[in-house]
Amino acid sequence: MIIQRIFHVNDMECSACAMRLEGLEDILPGVTQIKASYHRQRLEIIFDDTVLSEEQFRQAVESLGYHAQAQ
Repeated sequence: MIIQRIFHVNDMECSACAMRLEGLEDILPGVTQIKASYHRQRLEIIFDDTVLSEEQFRQAVESLGYHAQAQ
């Protein structure tokens, strides 16, 4: 099922951080869209939860050095 989740990422500090996180869209299976805003420290993802779990997504974010908290 396609779902949308919003995360708070308080260690996203610049546009390069946002672009790096948005790059997960290209490498994670099941991801339809990722939008990141460093101004709002917000990360929005639309994904198929039958392919990718929320926990797997958070682990991918953490592998890049960031921490995502569900809003």
